[in-house]
Amino acid sequence: MSFPKKSASFASDMETDYTIGQDNIKGTLGPIGFDIHNRVFAISALASIIFIVLTLAFPERASSIFQAIVSFSTGTLDWYFIIVVNIFVLFSLVLIVLPHGSVRLGGPDARPDYGYLSWFAMLFTAGIGIGLLFFSVLEPVYHANVSLPLGVPSPFGADGTLNPEAIAQASAMGLAGTFLHWGIHGWAVYVVMALALSLFTYNKGLPFSIRSVFFPVLGDRVWGWWGDVIDILAVFSTLFGLATALGLGAQQANAGMNFVFGLAVSTTTQVIVIVLVTAVALVSVWRGLDGGVKKLSEINMFMAVLFFLFVLFAGPTLVGLNGFWTGLVTYTRELIPLSVPFGRDDDSYRQGWTVFYWAWWISWAPFVGMFIARVSRGRTVREFVICVLLIPSLFIFIWMGVFGGIALDQLYADPGTSLVKDYVIDNYRPELSVFGMLNELPLPGLTSTCAIILALTFFVTSSDSGSLVVDTITAGGKIDAPRPQRMFWATVEGLIAIVLLIGGGLSALQAGVTATAIPFSIVMLVMCYTIIKALNGELRRMRA
Repeated sequence: MSFPKKSASFASDMETDYTIGQDNIKGTLGPIGFDIHNRVFAISALASIIFIVLTLAFPERASSIFQAIVSFSTGTLDWYFIIVVNIFVLFSLVLIVLPHGSVRLGGPDARPDYGYLSWFAMLFTAGIGIGLLFFSVLEPVYHANVSLPLGVPSPFGADGTLNPEAIAQASAMGLAGTFLHWGIHGWAVYVVMALALSLFTYNKGLPFSIRSVFFPVLGDRVWGWWGDVIDILAVFSTLFGLATALGLGAQQANAGMNFVFGLAVSTTTQVIVIVLVTAVALVSVWRGLDGGVKKLSEINMFMAVLFFLFVLFAGPTLVGLNGFWTGLVTYTRELIPLSVPFGRDDDSYRQGWTVFYWAWWISWAPFVGMFIARVSRGRTVREFVICVLLIPSLFIFIWMGVFGGIALDQLYADPGTSLVKDYVIDNYRPELSVFGMLNELPLPGLTSTCAIILALTFFVTSSDSGSLVVDTITAGGKIDAPRPQRMFWATVEGLIAIVLLIGGGLSALQAGVTATAIPFSIVMLVMCYTIIKALNGELRRMRA
């Protein structure tokens, strides 16, 4: 693919010529047909293979290291992650009201490559993934009863009786805490990444690579080792962010198979699930963006909507809708206290949940941001920011409000027999939480099977989308690299998810996310500056 021509104002905006040294990042045709950027591909691939081998060779040692990383990141740097993500939120909201919002991605004559339905479908499946199923019941119930007291009395009294007033308060705060983690804060992270890549690729004519965003800061050095380091960080951030999603997806799929079919829950079964899903993802990656990822995303969204509608109308509909509305109102009211570092004196909630989520969103930013940028050409900045911030957030709020509201109602209606209480509070099996809720609805066997299938399709869409993005980075910004190259990275993603499960389970997955998010968060803070720099140039060009 050839990239857009350099805009007429670009050289004057940046006070240098972007083409100097750009040939350094062009790919090289390897002996097996790979079209690669030598240093980025070689270092990323070699480091990934070394990580896989060492983790498999020394699983106990790897597990202790992973746990230490999680403790440091969540216990010491909690304030840092919370402040950084709040900066991204404020930055995104300011762009909506500034004149910069009229800038069109791709230039004044550009028009969207995809209609709204296809665009929203790809935003939905790439940016949300398995979390909708894994956390939609787990989080509201857990926060309401375990991690989010925040001055709210426990619904369960000392003698085990229930307090109706406390139930209402705890349920509302549990839903609000869940909305915080899945709403505009996380999507603001994606806005920064996707907007930066769109501007510097479509408007400035630079390669579709994260290093291009730093041209205003590094100048010609962006085509050398400085740029290599940025792209390598992006590769690892993407690989570990995806591996976390794949690991959680495998755990939930395995738990669902145990719940419905009696299949044993084991690491071996989860590894087999990852292998099978990766094989399906390889087919999608082989077919490319339009032939594979786009079609699978649309199918995935259609299935998700049908599944949601069944839960809403087969369950207590008014309870589900009330969960959405109550959660939204409480989230709006408590947004600032919940989202600042020391707004609530509850370390277990802030460190155990919020910090992990902000690190996870940041680690997914290269993957989801690059994917969103690829499908967003032709949108204005204002349209882009509003849609990316609000449309997915609203859909998530409705989904989590309905699922969480119904689960909370089941819990408090009959705590003695509630599977939700068993899986979330008493024996903590989070991967089974959604199946516990479905068990109380009509046709539990059928709906649980549908949930497993939906989890697997989310699994595939995340894997194939991520493979295309990592492939683009390691190919020096090309988006049409050879198919075997895309399949190589899809395979590596699956292997990393496998070794993280073997090397420490959930703590290993969390460690991979937080370790890569720390340096990459600094990279993204600099992006905010380069976005403004680029938008100022586009405004001057439009006015001229």
